[in-house]
Amino acid sequence: MAQTILIVDDDKELRTLVQSYLAEEGFRPVTAANGREALFVARQEKPDLIILDLMMPEMGGYEFIRAFHKEADVPIIVLTAKLEEGDKVLGLELGADDYVTKPFSLRELTARVRAVLRRAGKTAAEPEILRVADITIDVTGRVTTIGDQRIDLTPSEFALLATLMSAPGRTFSRLELLDNLQDTAYEGYERTIDVHVRRLRTKIEPDPRHPRYIETVFGFGYRFAAEQR
Repeated sequence: MAQTILIVDDDKELRTLVQSYLAEEGFRPVTAANGREALFVARQEKPDLIILDLMMPEMGGYEFIRAFHKEADVPIIVLTAKLEEGDKVLGLELGADDYVTKPFSLRELTARVRAVLRRAGKTAAEPEILRVADITIDVTGRVTTIGDQRIDLTPSEFALLATLMSAPGRTFSRLELLDNLQDTAYEGYERTIDVHVRRLRTKIEPDPRHPRYIETVFGFGYRFAAEQR
C-alpha cells in the first residue's frame, strides 16, 4: 500500500507540483492549504509523513505542530522560505524531523521524504532489544521504556538514542549522529544534533541540566554513559 504524504502549503501551484511528483514516485499525496485544514485532513487520512510550510494564513506551521503533536506522532518535514537559523531551531524544537528551505529541488525533497520514512518505519525482522541501565529500546517495535514507563519519542529522537545506546561509552561525532538520522546533507548540522539531544534529554534524563545518560564531549559530539552515576 502506498504511503500517504500530507502536503500543507498556501501556494496552490507548489502544492500541485509536489503532489504530482510524489504521486509519480509511488506515494499517495493529499493536500491542505493551511494548518487548520491540515488538522482536518490529517485526522481523516492518517498520513505517514507531513510536508509543512511555516508561513500560512489562518493557522501557520508552528501552530499546527503544537496542535497536531498532542494528537499523533507523525514525522514532519518543515518547508519554508525563511532562512534565519532561529526559525529552523524553533521548528526542530517543536518536533519537526527535517527542514527544507525554498527554493528546493523535487528530487531533494523526495530523498528527504524517503529518509525520514525509513527511520520512522517498522520492519518484520526479529525484535532487536537494546538495554543500558534502566533504559530499554525495542528497535524493531520502536518502543522506548525507562523502568516500566513508556517514553514517547519522535523518529529522530528514537534514531539518535538507539545509535548512542548501540555502543555505550563510545563518543559519536555530530556528523556520525547526523548520518544515522538522515541520508542527505543538512546545512548547519551541528546545531541540528544539539537541538535533538536537548529535546531527548528532557524526555529521558531525571535532570536534563545534569545529564546522567547522554554525555557531551565538548568540541566533538556525544556518548551514552557506560557507567551510570
